[in-house]
Amino acid sequence: MWSKLANAVGYQCVWFCCVAGAGSAHAWLGPLAATLFAVLMIAYGGKARSDLRMMTVAVPLGFAFDSVLAASGCLHYAEAWPSTVLAPAWIGALWLGFALTLNHSLAFLRQKPMLSAALGLIGGPLAYFSAERGFHAVVIMTPRLPALLVLAIGWAILVPLLFCLDKKINSPTAAGVVA
Repeated sequence: MWSKLANAVGYQCVWFCCVAGAGSAHAWLGPLAATLFAVLMIAYGGKARSDLRMMTVAVPLGFAFDSVLAASGCLHYAEAWPSTVLAPAWIGALWLGFALTLNHSLAFLRQKPMLSAALGLIGGPLAYFSAERGFHAVVIMTPRLPALLVLAIGWAILVPLLFCLDKKINSPTAAGVVA
């Protein structure tokens, strides 16, 4: 239980460093916090192999999702480095941190796709809204409803999809073993 709590708190620290850093022109703070979190989780989390696998799935997929949002004008990110048409580096750091919750504090969602979709449906837009209102790290386009719907639907698909892809990658047939 303590390890799951530490994982949840660690991710919240990463989230705060990413959005507060981006909102205050210190975007380097998020990637630094995410790197530290990743090192600690890999070294002490007890699931290094699973965490590395999840990171290789979640970070590119999440970064691509946020890049589509940036390129479409649905969102505008503060500290939009390296490009305004791609998600910024600090968003990649957020996805890295989020990936490291999926085998730990959010692992209970693995076998509950509807619950994981509901978490994404509500939690995804709330995180962006909080980053906008509290830290000025992102601007959600107006009219807001279509952008929030895109975020909600995207996250409702992404969270269960990450668990599904991870399961497929981890299956015996994916490893070259024929059942």
